[in-house]
Order: sequence, then C-alpha cells, then structure tokens
Amino acid sequence: MQAEEKNRRYVLVVAAMAAFLTPFIGSSVNLAVPAIGREFHLEAVMLNWVVTAFLLTSAAFLLPFGRAADLYGRKKVFLAGLVVFSLSSLCSALAPSGKVLLLFRALHGIGGSMIFSTGMAILTSVFPPQERGKALGINVAAVYTGLSLGPVLGGFLTHYLGWRSIFLLAFVMGAAAALLTATRVKQEWVGAAGEDYDLPGAVFYTLSMALLMYGFSSLKTDAYGWWFFTVGLLLLALFIWQELRYRHPLLNLVLFKNPVFAFSNLAALIHYSATFGAGFLLSLYLQVVKGMDAQVAGFILLAQPVLMALLSPLAGRLSDRLEPRLLASAGMFLSALSLFLFSTVGADTPLELLVGGLAVAGVGFAFFSSPNTNAVMSAVERRYYGVASATVSTMRLVGQAFSMAMITFFFGLYLKGLALTPTVAPLLLKSMRLSFGVFAFLCLLGVAASMARGRVRETGA
Repeated sequence: MQAEEKNRRYVLVVAAMAAFLTPFIGSSVNLAVPAIGREFHLEAVMLNWVVTAFLLTSAAFLLPFGRAADLYGRKKVFLAGLVVFSLSSLCSALAPSGKVLLLFRALHGIGGSMIFSTGMAILTSVFPPQERGKALGINVAAVYTGLSLGPVLGGFLTHYLGWRSIFLLAFVMGAAAALLTATRVKQEWVGAAGEDYDLPGAVFYTLSMALLMYGFSSLKTDAYGWWFFTVGLLLLALFIWQELRYRHPLLNLVLFKNPVFAFSNLAALIHYSATFGAGFLLSLYLQVVKGMDAQVAGFILLAQPVLMALLSPLAGRLSDRLEPRLLASAGMFLSALSLFLFSTVGADTPLELLVGGLAVAGVGFAFFSSPNTNAVMSAVERRYYGVASATVSTMRLVGQAFSMAMITFFFGLYLKGLALTPTVAPLLLKSMRLSFGVFAFLCLLGVAASMARGRVRETGA
C-alpha cells in the first residue's frame, strides 16, 4: 500500500508539472507577441499564428495520441510528449525567422497533444472516484498557476532578457519533468490492450481538424480558405462514417449517447471558444493601446489566473458533493459577464474596470473547469478514460483554436497587412470589441448546453 501511495504522489507531481508547463508557455507567449512581431517584422494577422500554430496541431493530434495511449501505454505517450515539447522549445528559442518559429510552434503543439491526451487519464486511472475530484482540482490548479506565473514571468523575461528566454526556460522545465517521469513513475497504464488502432480514422481526423481550423482562420486572408474549410468538413464526415463502422474506433461515438458526456464536452468546446482569446487580446490592448511594456501588462493580467488557481481545488472538491452542472453553469455565466465587460473597453477605460473584469473571469473559469472535467470523466467506464481525457482536451484545444481563428478573422476585417503599432490602436479596439461581443454571446449559449447535461449522480458513474 505504501508503494502504491508513493506512486500516486509521483504521478500527481509529474501530471501537475506538465499541466503547469503548457499554459505557462501559452500565457507567456501572449506577452511576447509584440516583441516577436518587431524582431521578425510580422504583421498583425501573421502574429496570431504564433499562438494558433501550437493550438492547431495540438487539437489535430490529441485524439489519435489519446487512443494510442490507451492501446500502447499512457506513460509512454506522456513521456514522449514531454521530450518532444522540450526539444521544440529549445528549437523555438533558436529560430532564425518568423516562418521557422511557426514550424517549431507546430511541433510544440504535437508534443503538447501527447501530454494533454494522457495527463488526466493517468490521474483518473490512479485515484479512486472519491478522491478524483480533489486530484483533478489540484491538476487544474497547476494549470492556472502556470497561467498566473506566465504573464508575470513571461513579461519580465521578455522585457529584460528577450522573448527567446521564455522558450529556453520551457526547455529546462520540460526536460526536468521528463527525467522525473522516466525515473520515478514505475507503473504503466494500458486501458484497451489487444484492440486494433484505427489508422484511417486517425488520418481522417487529423486532416479534418487541421483543414477546418486553418480554413476558418484564413477565410479573410487566403483565397482558398473556403476550400480548405469545405474539404475539412468532408473529411470530418468521412471520419464519422469510419468510426461508426470500425470495430475498435478511434473515438467511440456511442459515448455521446450519454447526455452527461455529450453536453459536458459541448459546454467545454463553447466555453474555451469564448474565453481563450481574451488573454491574447488584452495583452495587445495593454501594450499597443495603453502603451505599457510587457512586464507591467503581465502584472495586470495576473488577476484572472490567480483566482483560477486559488479556487479550482475548492470547485473540484465541491463537484464531488454537488451537481457539476450547477457549478459549471454558474461559472460559465460569470465568464459571459466578464466578456461583456471587456466588449465595452475603450482607449480611456480605467484599469480598475479591466482588473474587475479579469477577477470575474477568474472566478467563472475556476467554477466551470474542474466540475466540468469531473463530470466528463465520471460519465465513462474505466477502459475509456484515455479517450474521454483526450476528448475533453480536444474540446478545449479545438475551442482555443477556434477562439484564435475568430480573432484572426476579425483582424482580417480591420488589420490585414498592418503591423501592431500605436497608429492602428483605433482599428485594434474595433476588432477587440467585436470579438468580445461575439464571445459573450457564445458563452450564454454555453450556459444552456451546460444545464442540459442532466444530473451526473443519475448516471451511476
């Protein structure tokens, strides 16, 4: 029993380290975007791809790697993801041009997909149901701690050492997590040994996600954007057809017959589509419109993730006792309220109003994420933990990618071909207000999806 308890502690530590690392880099890079644009002379729309390239490949590869982890070992895939993430961080730090940086950011996303698809599955495999919410709450708290330190440390590093130092730090942290996983986590978890890997489904899925997200992002900037988007839809239809006929599908669509599983994933997709781009937009607002440096902007943006980190464990514990749909729906409503406040921001908006909106967003996000994740994982059998983990992570990453895709679309309306300098501040504000207005409306729709999931306790999970 002592060995089992010790293994649980190591699993929780390495899962929390990985959960910290990826959002830390994401929120740090948001602060570094203007500096990257100045060094590589990238215009506003192209700069969005510094963030979107990571999200696109993460979402496209996450489900295939989640299934591979179920078949061949979750620890193997998790460790491989840490290695790929670390090496691509080092390469990003050494990138000689904007295009090369985008390539390594895409590889970054592939490593991230291996981590995202296995972390929650490993935790759920190790911890019993009565402790699962607490473990997931700690994991989510690690995510938000990364989000908290990202703006502050990222802004500090960008201001004093340059944006490349962010990726060098990520390399060191990722290598440390990989070493600890390889040497201290002794157990392996295989949830579906002996089943076949659905390679055609994996190909259809990966290509459909990549084309859908790239096509949508490029509707206003690429003449072939609609074609990419249409081909992506066709491949998605082929993927669904393949999954319905294959004996051991990549994604068991029968899982979506469970309303808790289906609507919890839909709520996650909507919530992340509506909220992810806020940090990116507000970072640009503070630096381009308000004229702040990256370090000061990072301190202001700290309000949201600090509250996420503090309240997520509490929300996770509450979701073990109360209905997750009530907690998650209340959290999403608060997110909608914060997005509405951001849609009213102007050049002269007091910082107190901005910080207040960030605080509301932090509380909302904390009370949505942990309970919603607990609902998803509690709605499936143990052998589907890997697929369930990959599915909810896919919803998160697809949502984040579409959030950035919408921003890219709106930037294409107002800022196409323009660099992010103070002279374009009025146009940036127009695109920001439009983005936040659409995001607030999406979040309100998400409240309805969240409430529609029904009672988790009635599923018998």
